[in-house]
Parts: sequence; C-alpha cells; structure tokens
Amino acid sequence: MDQRTIPQLFENSVARFPNNILMWEKRESSYEGLTYKQMHVLVYKAAAGLMAMGLKRGDHVALISEGRNDWVMSELAILYTGAVNVPVSVKIDELNDLKFRLTHSECRFVIVSKNHLHKIRKIKNDLPDLEKILLLDPVDDSDSDEVSMQEISDIGEQFLRDNIDVFNERWNSLNENNYANICYTSGTTADPKGIILTHRNYTANIEQSTELMTIPESYVSLLILPWDHSFAHTAGIYTLMKNGASMASIKVGGSMMETLKNIPINIKEIKPSFLLSVPSLAKNFRNNIEKGIRAKGEKTEKLFNLALSAAYKYNKEGFNRGSGISKILSPLLKLYDKILFSKIREGFGGRLEFFIGGGALLDIELQKFFYAIGIPMFQGYGLSEAAPVISSNVPALHKLGSSGKPVNNLEIKICDENALELPIGMKGEIVVKGENVMSGYWKNDKATQEVLKNGWLHTGDMGYLDNDGFLFVLGRFKSLLISSDGEKYSPEGIEETITEHSPYLEQMMLHNNQSPYTVALVVPNKEAVLNYLRKKNLTLDTSQGQIEALKLFQSEFNKYKNNGEFSGMFPERWLPSAVAVLGEAFTEENKFMNSTLKMVRSTITEFYKSRIDYMYTAEGRDIFNHQNKTIISRIKD
Repeated sequence: MDQRTIPQLFENSVARFPNNILMWEKRESSYEGLTYKQMHVLVYKAAAGLMAMGLKRGDHVALISEGRNDWVMSELAILYTGAVNVPVSVKIDELNDLKFRLTHSECRFVIVSKNHLHKIRKIKNDLPDLEKILLLDPVDDSDSDEVSMQEISDIGEQFLRDNIDVFNERWNSLNENNYANICYTSGTTADPKGIILTHRNYTANIEQSTELMTIPESYVSLLILPWDHSFAHTAGIYTLMKNGASMASIKVGGSMMETLKNIPINIKEIKPSFLLSVPSLAKNFRNNIEKGIRAKGEKTEKLFNLALSAAYKYNKEGFNRGSGISKILSPLLKLYDKILFSKIREGFGGRLEFFIGGGALLDIELQKFFYAIGIPMFQGYGLSEAAPVISSNVPALHKLGSSGKPVNNLEIKICDENALELPIGMKGEIVVKGENVMSGYWKNDKATQEVLKNGWLHTGDMGYLDNDGFLFVLGRFKSLLISSDGEKYSPEGIEETITEHSPYLEQMMLHNNQSPYTVALVVPNKEAVLNYLRKKNLTLDTSQGQIEALKLFQSEFNKYKNNGEFSGMFPERWLPSAVAVLGEAFTEENKFMNSTLKMVRSTITEFYKSRIDYMYTAEGRDIFNHQNKTIISRIKD
C-alpha cells in the first residue's frame, strides 16, 4: 500500500494528470501555466540539490515567501528529502518574532524570496543552527552563506544522474507519521507555539476536504490568502493538487500593498471557479460592490436593495431555499440576476461559483449578501491544530449561520467545563478526534497536554450541534464576557452583527470581566460619519457636530435594545452601556489583530485599560464625556 505522505499524493496526481496545469503565475504581463509534469521535474531537481547540500531526514527548513510557483516547489522539495518545512508568514516584520521561530524550530536552512531576505540578514548572526540561506530570486550582492535555488537545482540535476536510487529510496521510505510541517501560532499572548503536523495529518484532512466537496480537475482558484495560512495550505494547495485542479498566485509586487492591489486585477484575469476567503476580505469585497452600486446613482441603489431583499426572502437559510410561498419570487429573482447580480459576478471573472470562508466567524448578514448575488460564501471552521478543516458548508449541503457539517472520519463532541459530553443543542467546548489532529506542539509538552487529552483536541472554541448535525461556532472561551454574577457570553456574534449592520461603526470590541455592565471600544468609519454630518451642515470642529456624531453611535446600539429595530436579537445585558470612541483602528501593525485578522483582545484590553476603567465611572458612562468628544474632534477627511 502507498504510504499516505504528501510526496506520494503528488506522485499520484502527476501520474493521473501529467498535462493539467497545476500552477498559474504572472511574472510579467500575463499568466503562464506550469503543468503537473513540469512541476515534478522542478521538485526532483530542487530536492536532490538539497540532499546534495547535506539536508537530512528530520532536519528543519524555514520557507519565507509570497505565494508563487516556487513556494510549492520548495515545500515539496523539502518534504521529498524527509526534512520538515517551517512555513513562516511574510507578514512577520518584528525581527524578534522571526528570530524566535527560526531558533525555536532549529532550522538549518532558510529558503527566502528577495522581498524578505533583508529580515534574515539582520538576524542570521544570532541564529546558531542556521547554515545556509537559499535564495529564490537573483540578488546583486549575495553573502558567502547564501546560495541561489537555481544553483541548488543545477547541483540536483547532477545528483539525480549519479544517485537516482538514493533519491528514490529517500522519499519512498517516508512514513506517514513523519513530521511534515511545524506551523507557528500568532503568539499574541505568549511565545508562539509550533504546531507539529505529520504527513498523515495533512493527507487525512485533504481526503476529508475532498469528500466534503467535489473539486473537478477543471477548477482553478486564485489563492489570495497567505500560503503558510493552514486554510490556504490544505484547502487550497493540496486539495487542488489531489484532484488535478489548478491554483494561481497573486502577482507579487515590490511591497505588500502593491501585491494587495493586484488582487482584483488578477481575479478578473484568472476567472476563478471558487475562492478561499476570511471575514475581513469578505467585508472588503462587499464594500467595493456597494460602493460601485452607489456610484451608479440613487435609482440603481434602490433597485439593488429591492433585489437583495427579495433574494433574502427566497434564499432563507440556504438548505430551505425557495420553499413554501417564497417560490413565487423565482421569476423576479431571475430578472434581478440578469440586470444586476450577473454584472457584479463579472467583476469576479464571471466563473466564480462560491467562496469558502474560514478564520473568524462570518456574520450571517455577509453570508446572505453573497448568497443573494449568486456567489455564496460558505462558512467553514477549523484550527491549524486540526490541519485545519473540521467542518464546512458546501454547495450540496449548507445552512447559513452555521459552520456546516463536520468532515467524515472525525469524531466531534460538545463538552462542559468538566469535559463531560453535552446533548445536542447545548453549548460547550468543541472537542474533536481524528487522523487530522496534530501530533503536538514542538518543544512544549505543557501546552500539548493542555489541549490534547486521550487523543481528543480541546479547541477552546464554544459551540453546539443542532438536530440536523450542523455545527454552530460561537467564539473563543478566552474571549467570553463574564458578568458580575458569573454568567458567560460570547461577544463575537454581537460585534460582527452590529458592525455589519452599521455603516458608521467599523470595528468594535465588547468587554465585561465580572463587572456591573458591558462596555464597548469602537472604531468609527470616518468617511461615513463625515458624510452624515455634511448632510446636516455640521463639522467635528464644533461641539454640536461632536454631539451629533456621538448620538449617531448611540442610536446604532439602541437598535438592539428595547423597542429597537433589532430588539431581542441579543440579551440586553450584553449590549454596551458605555462606549469609548477610538482614534486608531485595530490592525496587525499595532498588534491589535493577529495574522489571521482576529482581534487580540488581551492586547487591546491592556492597552486601553484606562479608557475601560473610565467607562465604569459615572462620567465615563455618559457617551458625551470629554474623552469621546476629544477623540471624535480629531477625525479628519
């Protein structure tokens, strides 16, 4: 029987789909394809070159690069030698963070693109295990410990001529329980943890993902998430590879911002069949769509809102779409689709069938929006510790608001705080067991023992299973609001819903740590607030303008309170009784968001401790307090 390793998975796909395009890459003016067979040749040369350079089974190699052909080639080459890849996020600019990962993982080699070489050069003298820096791109001034991957491939070509049996014996002798990756967590509250994933962890999750959703070999996806991201890694690279499908990379720019600007252009060029997304990207896509609609005038905007309303009524929660009396809307929706929604889909290339969303919770309002325009965004759920897919909605079976049904060959239960299983419908910790669950954390037995108990992964996420077997994820236990009487509540659904429904509130974090009431830190949408005030002939330079803006924010929260438009949606005690307006957004740069764009609550809470404390005073509870008026007065065009 074939060993269930990543190299064996690749070999099987090369044998089945030799002439299919595996990779699409745009280096100059247009995309060029690379077939499975062509990638196979490149991987063999690179892997043989690494072996000739002395890379041994079990050695560790870091990979720091934007998504591109060479990313996949490099990882496969590392794995063919029996070594372990340590994929590192290109977003890590803090040198101590980078140094920790490379030192902790004991990397002998680093494979790096030119955009990130400067980081390695600055810290390499403090990396005792590092022997060689392998360059994916030509540079003008290479150091003595730097070797180009082209040179490695040339050495490998000769090695294959002289030692093909040695090469084949190496990769064929791999065991499915050998380590494949050490993937580091964001490390926002402590040192990052290195998640050890074996070859079988990956191949099991690839099998699970493929059984959950059919991927025809005709599919192509533009992988817009970072490729070290566990979701893009498994659900993107390897699930596509297993099925003979194609993946495309974003054209790499000279900076991160330049690369991001290429995304909408590249989407139109590649015309993807589906996209992997996270909530922050989904919001950006929606904002751009709505901005385009507004630009066409008031009539178009009204028509679009009517079309959305009709689609929401018809689609319901997805699984019950068009049922009952709503089916009478079908002819109207066909018209709306022809004159409106199909035009929007053209902006995504015209072939986009759906998104799969991972990462943080995806607000149901966002799910309904994309479902309405004909490119559903199906929410999934997972953790890097589970390689990462645990459940997902898919075209064939979905329920909006849920995170879908768990993958096959995975045991799942909901447990109380004593690890006792709870009945269907009750909320507790999501706990899973299967071949996709990690081996443990690298050099961190204490952390491993805390989350892995008798083979069960305790996710730290709160959720429940409904009577139809759909998983609902409610948020992290660590982020729970705790009232003064000890009752607990997850804030994420409230935060997502309020910011999604409000054009004036960009971001929000609720806080309650055994306090008399809940408070909120809010980041305003500056452009929307200023536009609102302009219509009233007001500015934020005046007290009247500041008060009007703060009244606006309060009205957004009042919609969810007694007699409000959305009254009863959430328990009122968990809605904010005091609000602090912030002048700075939550971003990765200020460490208020992690690399997967989730809020780092502990960091935000610590930084704004004085503002939070102030909200628990009589003066601070009044939204028109001097602190809020001062901050709001500084908002400029």
